[in-house]
Amino acid sequence: MQLRDALDDYKRSSGDSTLFPGERRTLSGRFSGGDGRLVHIDEGVIRDFGYPLSGLTGLERSRFGLSLGDEKFWFDDDATSTQTYYEDTGLVETVHETPIGEVTELDLTIGNAHLTHFETVAEHAEIIAYVSLAPDGRHSRLGQLHHEDVIEVYHETEHDFLGSSTGFAGIRGQIPASFDDLISEEPTEYPRPPHDGRYAEDRLSGDLVCWLPLDHGSTTLITLLTDWEETDRDDALDQMETFRTEYTDRAAFEAAAAETAPLDDTDDLPLDESVSADVRVLSLLTGTTGLRMAGPDFDPYYRHSGGYGYTWFRDDAEISLFVLESDKHLDLGLDDWHARSARAYCETQRPDGSWPHRVWPHNGALAPGWANARLEAGDGVDYQADQTGSVIAFLASYYESGIDDPDLESRVVDTLEDAVDSLDETLLDDGRPMVCQNAWEDSIGRFTHTTATFLEAYSALAATDLPMADHALEQAHRVYHAIDDLWLADRGLYALREHGAGGLDRRADSATLGLIGAHLTYDQVATVDDDRLDKLDSHVHTMIEALWHEPADSEIAGLYRYEGDGWRQGEQGHEKIWTVSTGWGANAAAQLAALLADNDDDRAVDAASRARELLELVTPGGVLCEDTSYLPEQYFDTGEPDSATPLGWPHALRLATVSLMDERGMLYAAHKVVADD
Repeated sequence: MQLRDALDDYKRSSGDSTLFPGERRTLSGRFSGGDGRLVHIDEGVIRDFGYPLSGLTGLERSRFGLSLGDEKFWFDDDATSTQTYYEDTGLVETVHETPIGEVTELDLTIGNAHLTHFETVAEHAEIIAYVSLAPDGRHSRLGQLHHEDVIEVYHETEHDFLGSSTGFAGIRGQIPASFDDLISEEPTEYPRPPHDGRYAEDRLSGDLVCWLPLDHGSTTLITLLTDWEETDRDDALDQMETFRTEYTDRAAFEAAAAETAPLDDTDDLPLDESVSADVRVLSLLTGTTGLRMAGPDFDPYYRHSGGYGYTWFRDDAEISLFVLESDKHLDLGLDDWHARSARAYCETQRPDGSWPHRVWPHNGALAPGWANARLEAGDGVDYQADQTGSVIAFLASYYESGIDDPDLESRVVDTLEDAVDSLDETLLDDGRPMVCQNAWEDSIGRFTHTTATFLEAYSALAATDLPMADHALEQAHRVYHAIDDLWLADRGLYALREHGAGGLDRRADSATLGLIGAHLTYDQVATVDDDRLDKLDSHVHTMIEALWHEPADSEIAGLYRYEGDGWRQGEQGHEKIWTVSTGWGANAAAQLAALLADNDDDRAVDAASRARELLELVTPGGVLCEDTSYLPEQYFDTGEPDSATPLGWPHALRLATVSLMDERGMLYAAHKVVADD
């Protein structure tokens, strides 16, 4: 996103009660992606969001429409559009109802190429396409090379190619919006009028206006993003020729979409629409390294957030563990995913055994952040110890599941040996983690959630046959007993944190629901006693009641993050509902039901019932799930979604919850909750 676009949105969005001006939102529309490229398709507009996944910028903005003589009908202005995914694939179909007839648009991403196919019954029309390419993230100092029916736009390393299956009936370039446009009170309209005769405009710009002739009512526009050091010009032009000649009709798109879909068959899966959507979203957010970004980066200038296009090891490792557990039960065929994740964690581990705050998913390099205390001087509290705990839990579980690659297995073991030393270093004498940052990254203390990740990490290690298993079990016992220091008997829940002289922070925090999964893992290597079962049962039900919010002005309902959360509230006076917290509530209730069933406790029935109630809110058709099947991070009380969309973490939570509830017979009220074999 260029500053020009941020300023343009600021002009359009200022004064709106549920929009933060200067952002690049994905609250509507759908994504198509593959091997690192991620393209957002809205009504007559496509844009690239894949820089964090591939290091390539691509399309900053675009518009499409019909051109009929002197008349132009832009789809985002003059059409009513409907959009769906084709079956369970990443092929996006958009139907535009225009004044001169229906236009069907198919969008599919294949590797670093994106193909947009148009079909129309409008006679004597052409497709008009305005595209703004920004190689290396630049909007100036760009050049063009024209290769017959293909145009190459380049800066330095990134070279982007534009072509059409039917060639170009006409094409002109544009320089970026002028300074007068930027300071004007009115938003800039694209494409802008033809230039004033400056010879540079047609060739020193990434902005192009193209007219595409129709062949029997159809044409396909292709963009290909390349790294000059990896793909030479001849190879890129050969790829463009293949796409120009082979992807000329719907059948070719459907066949390619089926071939690149992350799941082969979903018919026998429980809540198949939900499972398929979750796997698709997680696939879209994954870079070539196997690392995932949290969500599409809607706020690259950090205007109202700290950015989302990065890999956090907490989120990523929990997603990896959820996918691993789901794959075991649902047989999703995602072995390559688990191996790539494990390999990426081994490669990004720091020499001290920990993991940094966040990295770029396309290469694992350190990304901008504010919690890198172990990389700089200071008191060390600006460190998120839960991230190291979460990675250990996944790697230990992955090792225990059996690794077919001996070299990778050896690397995982070496990584775990260093990681457990790091975890030990940050565990204090009282059995709880040191003062550090929390999961929400907005405060300092000794957090219950961080403690939960330590319990799960040590317990997962204790379940292995590794030499460190005995030590891990001893550490798990220490953490297990120390958790009672955080109990608030009068509230019937565990505290948010211990915070210096202030003692226990009494607020309810959805992150503390991580205790349930940690105890379920601990119960596989030790015994969760009756007193702890009572407290965990109370904690889950009290937490859900405390954080439950059902605004009067809309149909939405769910859980908010924690009591007193004021982030991105806008003009409303109440904490916002989060899909992460609601999904976490469903997952924790399901885990509680499993834990209780494993201990022959009849309260498992009530816990399973609560899990179903919360899961219904976030599954397709639920009030917190968009028609796209996406889970936005947050909702305003008005029912308007907000922030990163889709967000990977709640999708992984939803996937894991459906899998666990199906495995334990909880998805339907008539079934009995079963214990683990």
